[in-house]
Amino acid sequence: MRATNNRPLHPAWIVAAVAFLALVGAAGFRAAPGVLMVPLQQEFGWSTTVLSAAVSINLVLFGLTAPFAAALMERFGIRKVTALALVLIGMGSALTVLVNQSWQILLTWGLLIGLGTGSMALVFAATIANTWFVKSRGLVIGILTAGSAAGQLVFLPFIAVLAQDPGWRQASLLIAAGALAVVPLVLKFLKNSPADVGVLPYGAEPAEPGTPTHAPDGAGPRTNAAVRALQVLRRASRVRTFWALVAGFAICGATTNGLIGTHFIPSAHDHGMAETTAAGLLAVVGIFDIVGTIASGWLTDRFNPRILLAVYYQFRGIGLLVLPLLLSAEVRPSMIVFVVIYGLDWVATVPPTAAICRETFGADGSVVFGWVFAAHQLGAAAAALGAGAIRDATGQYTYAWFGAAAMCTIAAVISATIRKHAVSREPAPAGVPS
Repeated sequence: MRATNNRPLHPAWIVAAVAFLALVGAAGFRAAPGVLMVPLQQEFGWSTTVLSAAVSINLVLFGLTAPFAAALMERFGIRKVTALALVLIGMGSALTVLVNQSWQILLTWGLLIGLGTGSMALVFAATIANTWFVKSRGLVIGILTAGSAAGQLVFLPFIAVLAQDPGWRQASLLIAAGALAVVPLVLKFLKNSPADVGVLPYGAEPAEPGTPTHAPDGAGPRTNAAVRALQVLRRASRVRTFWALVAGFAICGATTNGLIGTHFIPSAHDHGMAETTAAGLLAVVGIFDIVGTIASGWLTDRFNPRILLAVYYQFRGIGLLVLPLLLSAEVRPSMIVFVVIYGLDWVATVPPTAAICRETFGADGSVVFGWVFAAHQLGAAAAALGAGAIRDATGQYTYAWFGAAAMCTIAAVISATIRKHAVSREPAPAGVPS
């Protein structure tokens, strides 16, 4: 194989660029529920709880699909799984325009888009980074994670405008078009591994003559994907660090996708703010999310990821604690400060969490991160449904914001106390603690 310095631009960066675009295309729906919830309620009379249930199904499948998607990428290749995921997202969003009963929105928003976005979850970023990069892994995960934020930034303002005029159906078609537009690029340029193009991963050193070669990171055994994912879960579940990451990331999901991503716009609407204005604020969150996540990736390459996680969670908790005091019909300077800080912190947790998975679980790290991400989405689903129920029961979201703030403090404490150690990919012998 050719060393990394034989080319002016290593193919890994081309793969990363296409992966970034794929994440942008897949992120359209992530911006949609908060914007489309009010128009759907107005047209069909569905409750907040019903629509929150659709989002919750989506988030559950989003999370539970992730570890199996990581294993599928190892078994069948990154390119095929990514292309299929984008097609599912496009189909689910396009079919949404035909719904007229509440169970149908559970099928499109929930089942189809949930499976598609789950296969394009943040575990995709970890898989790309672990397969194609030895150097700058944290930075690459940060950049790819920012692709989801960029998708929100690209789609959200247009979705908000289209949802008002001509209507939410056109907004759904925009999301479908965004996902499907990336498929040809994925099929042509998204290579499965460095070996496909005859190079080493970026930053890898050529082996000395006579040195045994090993499969590149991310090239897992060619076994059944479901079996591999479950085997990795069994091994990881013996390690305390796994459960600490699961708890922290569940809270992360609850306080981002589940709460702010789903209910910020309806909550702002309750306070008299125009939906397009609230959507614009979430788009600003997306702008600063890009900055914050890339910066977090850079920091993760240089500092203890456990401390970074603790700081991120605590700052998020402070923001949620004061949010009920900031919501009003007008956009005040204090709200801008909240949006900037929350944006910087939105998914800044991903690079350090992926780094701890990699450090602790080695070549299993991508699949382990898939399971940790599943917890992220289960937390998001619970928060999306719970906040909707709180809104229907009390007429406001205040208790949801305060509860989430308290959970962030718990996540900060858990993250700060994660021990630094590594385990083998091989399962521990029976009766031996890991």
